[in-house]
Order: sequence, then C-alpha cells, then structure tokens
Amino acid sequence: MSRLQLIDASIYIFRAYFSLPESMVDADGQPNNAVYGFADFLGRFLRESRATHVAVAFDESLTTSFRNEIYPPYKANRELPPEELAAQLVACRELADALGLATYASDRYEADDLIGTLAAKLRPRGFQMNYVTGDKDLAQLLQGSDRLWDYARGERLNGKGIRERLGVSPRQVVDWLALAGDAVDNVPGVPGIGRKTAALLLDEFRDLDRLYQRLHRLPDSGLRGAKRLQGLLDEHREQAYLSRELVRIATNASLRVIA
Repeated sequence: MSRLQLIDASIYIFRAYFSLPESMVDADGQPNNAVYGFADFLGRFLRESRATHVAVAFDESLTTSFRNEIYPPYKANRELPPEELAAQLVACRELADALGLATYASDRYEADDLIGTLAAKLRPRGFQMNYVTGDKDLAQLLQGSDRLWDYARGERLNGKGIRERLGVSPRQVVDWLALAGDAVDNVPGVPGIGRKTAALLLDEFRDLDRLYQRLHRLPDSGLRGAKRLQGLLDEHREQAYLSRELVRIATNASLRVIA
C-alpha cells in the first residue's frame, strides 16, 4: 500500500522565518531566511523519507476562508505576515513546484482543508496518509494506519498515540476542539471548559451530539463541577456547534488531484 506524504507547508516556513537570522539575504539583498529554511526542510525530508508521493499545501486564506463567512472574527486575532515574509511565501511555493512536487493553495480553503480533501480523494485509490505537520488539529483526519508526523520533532503518532497524547480519539478531535475552543484561531468554544475537561466529557458521553442529548444526566455523571458544566454547556450550546463547524476540516475543496 502506497503512503502519501501531505505536507502542511506554513508551519515549516514560519518556523524557518522566526528561527533563522534576518541577515540571510539573496543576491538582490532581499531576506530569504524562510526560503532557505524551507528548502533545507524539503531536502532533508525527501532524502530521509524516500517519499514517492508528496503533496504540499500552502495557506493563502488568512482572511478569506469560507470560515470567515460563517464567523467573521475567525482568526481576526492573527496579524498578517510581515512584508519580508509575504514575498518569501510565494518563493517557497515556486521552490516546491521547481522540485516537481504537487502544490496546492486556495483563497477559500486553508491548507488543512486541502490536505483533508486530498486524503479523501486518494484514500479510495489505496493510499495511506502521513500528515506532515506540527498541528494536532489534523489528527481528526487519521484513519487506519495513517500517521501524524511532526517531522521537526521526529514524532509520528497513530490513532492510539493521539488518544494517549490528547485524551481523545481522532474521531473525537473535532468535538474536543468545539468544546474547548482554540485561542490561536479565535474559535470560541464553551467558556470555562478547557481541553482536559472537554476530554473528560467526551470520555463520558462520546461525542457532542450525545452530550447535548443527555445533558440532563450530566449532574449524575460524577464529573467534578458537573452542575456548573451543565449550565455552561446549556448557555453556550449554539456557540459549541458553531465552533464545531469552524474546526472541522473540509474534505470537499475544489482541486485537481494528480496521482
């Protein structure tokens, strides 16, 4: 069975930009630290993984994602990339193209959505996935022998590893984030419920729908502060479901798949 390497480019580009000195410039005197670091990452990754099928997804939808239509404050707390990085983002994609890698970007779908769509389209063709990223949100896509591969840290997690690390299974990650929210992306979640509590709730009730269907049973669950949690969940029901819509990775982006 072939394994598809799905690379979340932005994480490695930003990591290079903030870790390498700004004094690194090209022949025209323009900063190229992010390009250099990304090139180094790609070279090492391709050499060490001996990958035969690779796709690289780039983020171009910071303020134009379909999620902004659903919830305008989505990612509104994030600053746009500085000018010296913005130009390098373009160069990084050109680099990946020059290496013959399949690259994807969209002004409507985020890199996660492009990766999710590629996985959905190519899994029926017999591929298993390596999600090359440091973003645990992509754990929601894990199936079978898929792996979440944080290449920079040398860590590969399967479904069991995700359960041990996050306290929830891959199929519960969406509801886990819906309850706890995500401050980085400005996803509200349910105020007063953190990730540990969200994991305990899902361990007890399995998923968000079942939790709300049986919310009246929560005070008898034995969970600490159950009565308070019941009140928070009841008050912020709509917000929880909105958050679930925001954190669920789309698998139906319009893109052309080459494999």
